Amino acid sequence: MDEFYDDSVTLLETILKIIACYLSGCLGLCVSRASASVLNLNCCLVLLPMCRVLLAFLRGSQKVASRKTRRLLDKSKTFHVTCGVTICIFSVLHVAAHLVNALNFSENYNEDFLAINVANYRGEVSHYLMSILVPGLTGVIMVLVLFLMCTASTYAIRVSNYDIFWYTHNLFFVFYMLLMLHVSGGVLKYQTNLEEHPPGCFNPNKTLRQNTTMPKAFEELFPDYTIEPFPEDLVPEPFVQNSFMRICSEEPKFQSHFPETWFWISGPLCLYCVERLYRYIRSNKSVTITSVISHPSNVLEVRMIKDDFKARPGQYVILHCPRVSALESHPFTLTMCPTDTKATFGVHLKVVGDWTERFRDLLLLHSNQDTEILPIFQQRRYPKLYVDGPFGSPFEESLNYEVSLCVAGGIGVTPFASVLNTLLDGWKCYKLRRLYFIWVCRDIESFRWFADLLCMLHNKLWQENRPDYINIQLYLSQTDGIQKIIGEKYQALNSRLLIGRPQWKLLFDEIAKCNRRKTIGVFCCGPNKISKILHKLSNSSNSYGTKFEYNKESFS
Repeated sequence: MDEFYDDSVTLLETILKIIACYLSGCLGLCVSRASASVLNLNCCLVLLPMCRVLLAFLRGSQKVASRKTRRLLDKSKTFHVTCGVTICIFSVLHVAAHLVNALNFSENYNEDFLAINVANYRGEVSHYLMSILVPGLTGVIMVLVLFLMCTASTYAIRVSNYDIFWYTHNLFFVFYMLLMLHVSGGVLKYQTNLEEHPPGCFNPNKTLRQNTTMPKAFEELFPDYTIEPFPEDLVPEPFVQNSFMRICSEEPKFQSHFPETWFWISGPLCLYCVERLYRYIRSNKSVTITSVISHPSNVLEVRMIKDDFKARPGQYVILHCPRVSALESHPFTLTMCPTDTKATFGVHLKVVGDWTERFRDLLLLHSNQDTEILPIFQQRRYPKLYVDGPFGSPFEESLNYEVSLCVAGGIGVTPFASVLNTLLDGWKCYKLRRLYFIWVCRDIESFRWFADLLCMLHNKLWQENRPDYINIQLYLSQTDGIQKIIGEKYQALNSRLLIGRPQWKLLFDEIAKCNRRKTIGVFCCGPNKISKILHKLSNSSNSYGTKFEYNKESFS
């Protein structure tokens, strides 16, 4: 009974020692290693959604034949943000775990294992250890860079000052260079001779050397004499009888871990750098601006020509004007795509920030020009403009559905303008057989941006005896109570102008009723409030067997 009690006490003491070990040292080490693995994976994946050329190739090629699979590419921005948030969270865990490790290195200094001690003596200040080592220095700088990138990526800063977001986000290159240096410190080590020196083993030779003191006179007479090591077959019997005690044959040997981060980030980083080089070469030649048109409500239309430029309706480009900003560039959806008969392509941009204001002032003779749709006839030299792209977007799929519902809010109509222009050139070659076009604006003048285009498409379809091909509904969300019209020459649109906001539930029910047991593509570019409503209605079921697939515009 006493032996059983002694064994129970010994077992309890062992368990308490294991728990204390994990709470003091092992837990910090495990968390730091585990969080490092998560960071390696996410630092690898976060770059892939930014490879725009690769995504555009996959979307436009036959490599991805399934529409459902192609729709996953539309989540590239969401995937990028998710990886970024994960990096932030696990960076905090990684830093906290290494602070615990630094404290353990300082407080648990052991002269028996000098090879794995980072501290020079017991009680060395932990924050000093974190600052003098290469991993510590690079880690602190990476945390600062990551903090700048994360805070500048918030919605409030991106909307109020896009420049801050753009410049801080390009610090990712510094982050990756520091990351490669961070893993080269070799602070954490592993034992290479576990067979010869298992953890917790008994070393009789070390014990003998520690417990045996040679007389000084004997050492002077026999300076070359050393204590012979114990033969393994002559190990004291008490140690052999203990089945839990193993005998060491040599001292422990340690070696630094080979950095695995290189394997994770080298491939995606090289892919991204190669793509950036390809994009730089492709966009190195400036475009020729053919015309600039000032539209109502601070909207500017720029029409351009570039050799060998091809694009599909729904795609977007990135504009870079060195006279506006040497480094800054912005994405804009194509509102006119080049075709076999014309090489002109164009974009509509709303003047809402510093970049667009400076760009407008360079293009127009006077920034306070009239708000009529007037082309610039004066001969002048436009500033150099470089176009990077085109890149893919969800609206490329709008022509691949038999029925599509396109909803635009204000300037969010631009992705659909290129689709409408394409249908104006010819619609029979596409799968699309019915298009519902809903456009919501706050003021009546905004409808004039594409009023001519809508009227031409409407007249063309009437002439071809297909008036049901497109269903146009224009909503004026804000009014002063006086009935307004878009213009006398736009009678076809005036009859489709409604005051107020759409009744989305009734609209979806009507479309589902008219298109029973069909799959309808829902495309939205506008305020988040409208987007959330459409997303919710698309996921809800109906009694007509109609399926709605939701797509939303988001620049990568």
